[in-house]
Amino acid sequence: MPKKIAVVGAGAWGTALAAHAARIDHEVTIWAREPEVVRDINERAENRLFLEGVALPRSLRASSVPAEVLGGADIVILVPPSAFLRNVAGIVAEYIPKKARIVVASKGIDERTLGLMTDVTAEAMPEHDAAAICALSGPSFAREVASGLPTDVVVASKSAEAAADVADALHTPMFRVYTSRDPIGVEVGGAMKNVLAIAAGACDGLGMGTNARAALITRGLSEMARLGVALGGDPLTFMGLSGVGDLILTSTGALSRNRSLGMKVAEGIEAGKYLAGQRTVAEGYLTARAAWRLAQKLGVDVPITEQVYYVLHEDRPLLEAMKMLLTRAQKDELWGLAR
Repeated sequence: MPKKIAVVGAGAWGTALAAHAARIDHEVTIWAREPEVVRDINERAENRLFLEGVALPRSLRASSVPAEVLGGADIVILVPPSAFLRNVAGIVAEYIPKKARIVVASKGIDERTLGLMTDVTAEAMPEHDAAAICALSGPSFAREVASGLPTDVVVASKSAEAAADVADALHTPMFRVYTSRDPIGVEVGGAMKNVLAIAAGACDGLGMGTNARAALITRGLSEMARLGVALGGDPLTFMGLSGVGDLILTSTGALSRNRSLGMKVAEGIEAGKYLAGQRTVAEGYLTARAAWRLAQKLGVDVPITEQVYYVLHEDRPLLEAMKMLLTRAQKDELWGLAR
């Protein structure tokens, strides 16, 4: 049965999700801050600012007025950059129907509270059931989703009913939606893969070879799992779409903004200056700092994340960071993981 779906955030990922939902006959409206994005979607069926060259469904509508987008919505998908989620969620909260399913597709860790994105949303929307908020993650480049290429994702919530409702609404043969009862694990995977992809990009940029990249991804997966388990996540979640799946995609794919950032750092370009010239966000830049602080708070060993943080935010030379990783003490492979 067609639903009324509101997408909050018209960047590449929000536009891709809105396009997918509109193509399967849902009534979809997307909220955008930029007037030129609203005009482009409504008049040209395109988002030239964030997803140039991808044709969007003519049925997809855009607006900068929250009430027009959210009124009567059955499902609300929040997709602003993680740093802006709290503010955006607070702006739109009063317009969201109490019955609506809320889905968080932003990926990151809140710098102020060190909370996950569903935690931030619950705090900004106290009138809504926190246990029923869903997280959507998985290996999914926006341009490929918007173009209708095959993609698998996962929707996680403490409420099995909420996750099933969202999955049923969005699932198609070309956009398969799995469900999970582990929002913590799914969100940690979605956040940490961006940090680790920066390291993978730097590894490639330095010409260290595919053996090194594979090792870095594998050890990064261990870091992701340790941090997630410490927060209460299920270790098996990290073997799924939001864990190893998204980590592989973001660490190796040419469309990865975070991998590209790592490669630029390997060229000697200062990260902050590079990002200042980009229209889109590399979430791993800020997440590296939040993840490092969270790991310290929990007493979790995350050596790759630590070095990414120090390179990006404390001016540690990249070669020094690589040397520190390569000269770490020998350990059992599963050290630090519950067995």
